[in-house]
Amino acid sequence: MDAAAIAAALGDALPGVTVEVAPTTDLHTNLFVDAANLIPVLRTLRDRPDLKFELLSEMTVADYWPREPRFEVIYILVSIEHRLRVRLKVRLPGDDPHVDTATGLWAAANWLEREIWDLFGVAFDGHPDPRRLLMPEDWQGYPGRKDYPVQIQMTPTSASAMQVTAEEFRANLLKDRLARK
Repeated sequence: MDAAAIAAALGDALPGVTVEVAPTTDLHTNLFVDAANLIPVLRTLRDRPDLKFELLSEMTVADYWPREPRFEVIYILVSIEHRLRVRLKVRLPGDDPHVDTATGLWAAANWLEREIWDLFGVAFDGHPDPRRLLMPEDWQGYPGRKDYPVQIQMTPTSASAMQVTAEEFRANLLKDRLARK
């Protein structure tokens, strides 16, 4: 089943929902949908017998700053029965990025959505546990964003990194190399 056939099946199941087929350089089918239609599209992809994308393999975000819409939330779904993959994308604005949660469809979306929120600041409406996952609770900002400052002027609160001078680093490398001989 190719991208056009998947888009046609979604169009048949969800009249009035626009599904945009996008070009791809790999074997994944690329589809774009509006954020308002995300959950019905995901449910149809999962539940329709001729599609059966039952596995949410991955979720991630692409940040296209300074372009608008800035973010693309990407869902990679797998149909084990039909041996198909689809990459479903949702475009979101940079000023208020939020979309409905997929945790009601796939429990695995819970931690994936938390990671996306923690690193990129994309909110998932209706998420059952919207806490930080990777960064400390008191962290300010979203380090996955392209406009996040590289040099952080923030005092560490949970742990402090060990600082090594360039000479100490070289000496440690040499010591390690000698130990491996």
